[in-house]
Amino acid sequence: MDFALLLTVAVLVTGAIWLLDLVWWRPARRARLTASVEAGTTEGVDPAVREKALKEPWPVDYARSFFPVLLVVLVLRSFLVEPFQIPSGSMRPTLEVGDFILVNKFAYGLRLPVLDTKFLDVGEPERGDVMVFRFPNEPSVNFIKRVIGLPGDQIRYEDKQLFVNGEPVPKSLIEAGPQGAPDELLMQEQLGEADHPIYNNPRDPGPQMREIVVPPGHYFMMGDNRDHSNDSRYWGFVPEENIVGKAFAVWMHWNGGLPSFTSVRRIQ
Repeated sequence: MDFALLLTVAVLVTGAIWLLDLVWWRPARRARLTASVEAGTTEGVDPAVREKALKEPWPVDYARSFFPVLLVVLVLRSFLVEPFQIPSGSMRPTLEVGDFILVNKFAYGLRLPVLDTKFLDVGEPERGDVMVFRFPNEPSVNFIKRVIGLPGDQIRYEDKQLFVNGEPVPKSLIEAGPQGAPDELLMQEQLGEADHPIYNNPRDPGPQMREIVVPPGHYFMMGDNRDHSNDSRYWGFVPEENIVGKAFAVWMHWNGGLPSFTSVRRIQ
């Protein structure tokens, strides 16, 4: 289901009904009432008759009630903040399955809803950002990964080590076999300004990737769960037009039980 499309259509339909009533239908109702009075005015008309004559049809009543609410939701969701739920473990340990996150929709420029066409430049993705984007192979599906390579960067991944522009990305061991991931090594990685945790599995050889160059207008993405992430190592680059926004906070966790707000935190 394309929620953005449904929301946009709902705003257009309710707005059109409200506008038609304001410009044509409401004046027409008043004119009919006036014409029914012999004196040419509404004075002396029974209040019940007057109310019935001026009563809005139910589509107009619903449109007038819902249009402002739908418009506010559309503006907030399209240009400010949009909520998402994490469906997979590809970004563990940074993001867990069931985390509800908030995505900044203006950090990388304002885009028209549904069309996703950028009409105002605000900023560009930075190395280390956690970014939501439309999957290049299936644009109706949203993915979330970390920005590894910017346009023009040289990226290589060998023996669990990430190289950016020929330099190894610094990382250090935090814990071997952490709770909930007994086969993993919990590492701390410094990627740009982002100091964040990742998982490496020493038992999984994982993909080996020779050096590649990120083309202009594209980004190279990887999950923090490095050995269990379907990312740019497998399907290539993310074009700029597929960007949705920057993930900046976890506001709730819910995975089938009671919602938990104890994990509210900023995403690094």
